[in-house]
Order: sequence, then C-alpha cells, then structure tokens
Amino acid sequence: MIILKEAAWATNKNLAQVKEAVTGIIEAVRREGDQAVLDLTLRHDGVSITDLKVPSGQIRQAYGQVSGETVEFLRLAATRIRIFAQQQLKCLQPLEYESSPGVVLGHRLIPISSCGAYIPGGRYPLPSSALMSIIPARVAGVKRVAACSPPVKNFSGIHPAVLVAMDIAGADEVYCMGGAQAVAAYTYGTAAVREVDMIVGPGNVYVTEAKRQVSGDVGIDILAGPSEVLIIADEDASPAVVACDLLAQCEHDATARGILVTTSLALAEKVQEAVIAESKTLGTGAAALKAWEENGQVILVESLDEAALVADNFAPEHLELQTRENDQLAGRLHNYGSLFIGASAPVAFGDYISGTNHILPTMSCSRFASGVWAGMFMKVASYQKITKEGAAGLAAACSHLAGLEGLLAHQRSADLRRG
Repeated sequence: MIILKEAAWATNKNLAQVKEAVTGIIEAVRREGDQAVLDLTLRHDGVSITDLKVPSGQIRQAYGQVSGETVEFLRLAATRIRIFAQQQLKCLQPLEYESSPGVVLGHRLIPISSCGAYIPGGRYPLPSSALMSIIPARVAGVKRVAACSPPVKNFSGIHPAVLVAMDIAGADEVYCMGGAQAVAAYTYGTAAVREVDMIVGPGNVYVTEAKRQVSGDVGIDILAGPSEVLIIADEDASPAVVACDLLAQCEHDATARGILVTTSLALAEKVQEAVIAESKTLGTGAAALKAWEENGQVILVESLDEAALVADNFAPEHLELQTRENDQLAGRLHNYGSLFIGASAPVAFGDYISGTNHILPTMSCSRFASGVWAGMFMKVASYQKITKEGAAGLAAACSHLAGLEGLLAHQRSADLRRG
C-alpha cells in the first residue's frame, strides 16, 4: 500500500470548548425551558421567533412557496424511501417456539412510543434528511413523530422545502429550533415541546455532542462525524466520474472526506488532475476542493483484495465500487454504512432518491453500527410462558446456578417451582 495523497487532518473545532458550550446549553434549557430555546435561537441563528411549534397553516402555506417540481420529486423520493423501509421491516418477525415441554419462549416487536427527528440547517435546505429520519419511524409504527429544524433568516422560520418534506414524510408535530438546545428540548421537554423517547437525524458537532451528553436519558440513533466516501477503482474506471463523486462528498462541508483506493497509478494521477479541473466548473467547487486538499486521500494498492482490506479498515460511511469485478468484490467487504456497486450507482442517488437511508455511521463506526432503518425504532421484547411441568424441568438447574452466585431469594424462587 502506497499513500499518494495524505490528509492534513486539520480541524477548526476545539472539542473541549464544544463540550463545555453544549453542557451549558443543555443546562439552560433544563432550567429555563422554552425561553432558553428562544434566546439561543436568536443568538445562534439570528432569527427572533415567538413560538417553537409551527402551526399547520404555516406548513400548508409552505407548499405554495416551493415549485411544483420540488413537491413532485419529494413525493417520489418519499415513496421510494417508504417502500425500502417497509421491505426492511418485513425481515423482522415475531417469534414463538417451545424450547422444552411446557416452556414457550418468544419475542414481540414493539415500536417505541415517540421520536424526534432533527433536520439540520446550513447554507442550503436539507429536505432529504426530513424524509430519511421521519419515514422509517412512521413505517415502524411509532405513534408520535416530531420534527424540528432551525430557522432560516430569509423566511423567519423553517425553510418551506423542509416544511413540505416534513409534511410529506408524516411528521405529527413540527418545531422551529435547532442546535444543542433542540436536542435538550427533545430530551427533557419544555412547555411547548413534549419530550421524546429517541432522537434521530444528523447535525453539526454541537448537535452530535449534545446527543452524546443526553444519551441514556433519551435514545439516539448514531453519533455522526464528518461525512465520508471511499471509492475503490481500477484502471477501467472513468477519472472524471471518480473525481466528480469525490467532489460531491467534499462539498458537504470543510471536514468532509473523500478517499480513493486504486490498483492503478495512472488512474490515481488522472483523478487528482480531474478533481482540480472539475472543481473549476462548480459553484461549490472552491469549498469542495479545499476539503479535498485538506482531508482527501489517494491510496495505491497491489490488488482488489488489498483494496478490500483497506476499505474494511477505514469502515467508511459510503463505499463506492468502480471496478471490473464489482460483484465479486462486494462479497469481500464487511464494514460500510452503505455500499454503491458500479459506476452507475453514485452516493448522490442514495442521498436522495434510490430509497436507502442516508443517515449512516461515520468515523469507522460501521464496524459495529448500522444506519437509520425501520428496525431502529422497534424494541425486540422477549417473553416466556411456562407451565408447572415446564417449571419442574428448569427448577433444579436454576436453583443450583442461583446458589452458586449467592442469590438465595432467586434460589428459593426456583425451589418453589420444583413441583
């Protein structure tokens, strides 16, 4: 393995300062409730609002503030995301079987009661994140799905496209709030915001730190870091296509990462040239190129087998395969948030329209974690039904093991069932 381009690993965030700031925000919301959220919204978003909850009339009005084409394509994306979530949910089934005479074991699938979807703000609206976080919860059968997003100055509230997406996805309640204060409001509740059982959705470093701090008081999906893509490509890949897909990832923000792993030195050189050329044609090209220069990597390997090992070690959020052996290579890969097989399957499709979810584990967490899916909102709760005959068959062993551990009431409980 030869590293042809290394990342600078520069960061402009002092994590200790972030942690301290978030702790203060959470405590302010717990202490002052709605007023703290309103004050923090003015301070951090520069928008003065009087009510956190968005009225239904404002949501209906949002449809008239976006194009008909936007509504049409949001509905198309919602349909595809919903169908994929429904198909995933079919993989989960209730269970019941008789493990021994008189002993019936099983589990039930129980949706959580409520969740809060967090839809980030930023330079541009992110309606796709509303679809990705709300729809799987709805498919799972969550009874109450809330959604929130920070206000945009031009609209003095949530961007209309995001409001429309929240409505299409099926949010029960919408709140105009963002940042760590929104996470705190979801967790502990305020006069206007009812607390939830789980928080899902991506966010910046402050939102991620807030989710980390409240985890345990509320369920969370994943702790997401900078977005990332790793592309495995051989000499058959198009340098222009690979370069564009790397830039597509890098344009997310200054900390986004694009990684190329290739068996071809010629391709590696051409891709690096194409990244510079392509960036000059994009309105977001300067920012994307900067992220590439600071965080991008190019790694030369001797074989696709070695490429698979490198990819599994990185455990990237997004993994693209652009080789002549895509299907065989896919079977050798184990650590990724979502896999994109073939040059016709860019990450962009997964971000918006193919139907899979784009809220995925980053920072190598795909070694042990999955992205958001319908099953994330389901509790698998076990149960047992035991007859006197069944109890008689278990009591002696249970009594012995309880006594071994010194739990005498457990032992007595078992002995009472000996029959």
